[in-house]
Amino acid sequence: MSVVKINAISVPPDKQERFEERFRGRAGAVESTPGFEWFELLRPKEGTDQYLVYTRWSSEEAYESWQSGQDFDRAHDGGGDTLAPAAAQSAHLWSYEVLESAGPRANQENQV
Repeated sequence: MSVVKINAISVPPDKQERFEERFRGRAGAVESTPGFEWFELLRPKEGTDQYLVYTRWSSEEAYESWQSGQDFDRAHDGGGDTLAPAAAQSAHLWSYEVLESAGPRANQENQV
């Protein structure tokens, strides 16, 4: 059963551009981590300053292995002093188990 980790990070409007730059320039090491399944960075549209960092893992153990490793440290050491105050004291990690999942149905007209 997959697990989802959602990091909800409040970022003040004057720091949002820098926060997004950090993710655009991220190392990308998580993609080759055993057990990693998916990553999304969600930008708030209205009513909140919370960005959501969504990752999905094959198991809690896979996530914990990544979190305790050097790739996690490298992925989180960027941003510099200008970013740290924007996120460090306003982040929350939520954990969920995937109970059900769906994707688009295959178009039957295109099947041979």
